[in-house]
Amino acid sequence: MTISDSEDEMPLSSMVASVKLEKPKSSSVRNLVNNTSGSSDSDSDDGIPLATLRAKNSARRIKAENVSESDSESDLPLSNKVKAPKNTAENGDSSKAGDKRPKKEGLPPANAKRARASGAKTKASDAGASKNGAKKVQVKKESGAQKTAAAKGKNGAGAKIRVKTESNATDSVNSVNDDNDSDSEEYKWWLGNNESEGAKWTTLEHHGVLFPPEYVPHGIPISYAGAKIKLPPPVEEVATFFAAVLGTEHAVNPVFQKNFFGDFVEICKEHMGDKHPFKEFAHCDFSAIRAHLDDQSAKRKAMTKEEKDAIKKERAAAEEKYSHCMLNGRREKVGNFRIEPPSLFRGRGAHPKTGMLKKRVMPEQVTINIGEGAKIPDPPAGHKWGKVIHDNNVTWLAMWKENINSNTKYIFLAAGSSLKGQSDMKKYEKARNLVKCVDEIRAQYIKDLKDEMMSVRQRATAMYLIDRYALRAGNEKGDDEADTVGCCSLRCEHVTLESPNIVHFDFLGKDSIRYQNTTEVDKQVWKNLRLFQRAPKTSSDMLFDRLNPSVLNKHLQTLMPGLTAKVFRTYNASFVFQQQLVNTPSKGTEAEKILAYNRANRQVAVLCNHQRAVSKGFADQMAKVDDKLLAARFQRKLLKEHLLEIAPNLKKKHPELKEKEPGVTASWIKKHLLDECVKDREKATKKFERDNEKLKEARETKQPKSVLKDILAEISKREKEIRSGSYVPEPPVPKNATTDKILEKIEKISARIANIELEKVEKDENKSTALSTSKINYIDPRISVAWCKKYNVPLEKIFTKTLREKFTWAMDVDKDWTF
Repeated sequence: MTISDSEDEMPLSSMVASVKLEKPKSSSVRNLVNNTSGSSDSDSDDGIPLATLRAKNSARRIKAENVSESDSESDLPLSNKVKAPKNTAENGDSSKAGDKRPKKEGLPPANAKRARASGAKTKASDAGASKNGAKKVQVKKESGAQKTAAAKGKNGAGAKIRVKTESNATDSVNSVNDDNDSDSEEYKWWLGNNESEGAKWTTLEHHGVLFPPEYVPHGIPISYAGAKIKLPPPVEEVATFFAAVLGTEHAVNPVFQKNFFGDFVEICKEHMGDKHPFKEFAHCDFSAIRAHLDDQSAKRKAMTKEEKDAIKKERAAAEEKYSHCMLNGRREKVGNFRIEPPSLFRGRGAHPKTGMLKKRVMPEQVTINIGEGAKIPDPPAGHKWGKVIHDNNVTWLAMWKENINSNTKYIFLAAGSSLKGQSDMKKYEKARNLVKCVDEIRAQYIKDLKDEMMSVRQRATAMYLIDRYALRAGNEKGDDEADTVGCCSLRCEHVTLESPNIVHFDFLGKDSIRYQNTTEVDKQVWKNLRLFQRAPKTSSDMLFDRLNPSVLNKHLQTLMPGLTAKVFRTYNASFVFQQQLVNTPSKGTEAEKILAYNRANRQVAVLCNHQRAVSKGFADQMAKVDDKLLAARFQRKLLKEHLLEIAPNLKKKHPELKEKEPGVTASWIKKHLLDECVKDREKATKKFERDNEKLKEARETKQPKSVLKDILAEISKREKEIRSGSYVPEPPVPKNATTDKILEKIEKISARIANIELEKVEKDENKSTALSTSKINYIDPRISVAWCKKYNVPLEKIFTKTLREKFTWAMDVDKDWTF
């Protein structure tokens, strides 16, 4: 490893630990990593100057955090390989220019390893003073002039530092459960250098995995050919699994039944011997167990709020220690720390193994990965771990193999953790890097479409399809796996040709989602596909018989480091999304902007074949939207009638007041008012119960039941008047409201109606498209963040809380950031 005077080679503990940075003027991740200026007025020890140090006393003591050199999960980020655009340093303001990038030109500068000679000595002395975070660093309060100078910095953006005091590293694995604020203090790893390959962490401590509870027998027998048979607990458990799916499509699926009964008989042989009575599935009756499960479900629903809260607290307490780990001295969330419970395998689509028994995972099957020297988690009593390793080149905490498909299952950190965040960021940076060479790659594979070598011609044709139609590469499947294919595993039967250059694709893709597409292709591609289907090939033969994903990806690596078929999907998804966002109406309402965003997202979902079946409840959902729309129109109708009654002269000035509300008929109004009575009854009852719970907690006297009885009597009286036709609904405004106030109210309701109409259109357009998959996995989140800032749309309208936590590293980009 070459010697460098940059902070890459220096323990982070030598710098100020746990810093919280003030938002710079341009918060692009790339600009913050760059050092494009030749000099700096700041004597801080990294390229980003320190701004105001918040301190109440004249001096502040800090114990530094130990942070590993790298938490990266994949290969070297492409950001440090990219050349700077010519216009970046023109005005010396790299903070603004760094993120502006032509669509098909080079990427912004990102060489984060430039030596900073002016700060080298300071860093070296700091490193010695705070080695391993054991010694304390004295931070003196800056004068006003010093603060101003520090805030200017190289990139015109200061870094606001909040210093956190934390104990030296971790004393024991119990620190995982300490009620400290290390997970609330934001660790902004994306502002530093996380580029080194190899080790992903330095220290790792955790409590292992949480196993599902042992099975508790209920003793309910099953019937076989009319005879009741009591089962041993292990057999009863499997029978209960099938009873739980009664009434679903799985229970009547012949493949599911066959696979279940095969495994059920094996369990019977193991625990009941060869003389067990079960010979045919058709004679088995699980209804008694199903009735027991329904009874248990009803009892759980009938529990009081206090009982449910007590169970919830008990479960949370049991899970608490597994939910976090200590990674390089920082407390980080663990993802799904639970071992999968035993059950019947469902599978996606027409999976040949559906119904098979997923056996209980035992500790002897689990491999624990933990830091060397850390306390090894205790396995369940009477058991031991299959293996304990100390591999810091991987990021999983535990692994095991499930018995259905022999797939390896892992326990990883949560989606919002530093390791996952770095992996995501590098994935999107790799796709961004494809921008500068995609034209050359396309030119090359277009040329190779006519190559004399059949293998080269097949490779070029596959690259064309992967690039233009976002097809997955695909892998060969065994006979016991679902018949899903990708580009390289297409069979001749999946492609139908129509002259002169039309291709019909029809096959099952990932998760058994059907891919159907009829499209025009390049004439040479069409000729190649016809050539690949030529006799003696049959419909069941491989279309690309001289190509597989490993060969394809090996070739792609020669075109760009780290390039795989999947990178094309990420690149095309992000590129198409950004292009479609141009259609956002800059002067539109918030609802209109969100509709444009979702339409852009939908284009990506269609490109990537992220489809879903129309839900069974879709018609009911649309009916609810219709009711909401008509209810708003009814309110507007009442207001207009009331306004014309008190100010009839407004007819000429506001002719729209005379317009009828579509769909608001007399029969609908009566039905709507009666439905409102039912809802008001439910609301009144729930409010009465809630208020009494609060009074009980406050140790005050509860309301008598007569209070609720009087309220319900008023609702019943209103309901009776509605049925008789004597009820006159009141307009939704105070009686003494002025005409201006009423007009203002009408405008607000009209805006709400417009939003509901947009919601209806959007819901209908999205009924068969899964928008979330592309948003989570394929579209660079920085595009969405920049779009929100540009069009003043709250990020909460676009990203859920989970996604905002997952993509914290993307939140600092400015409105002009481009992919």
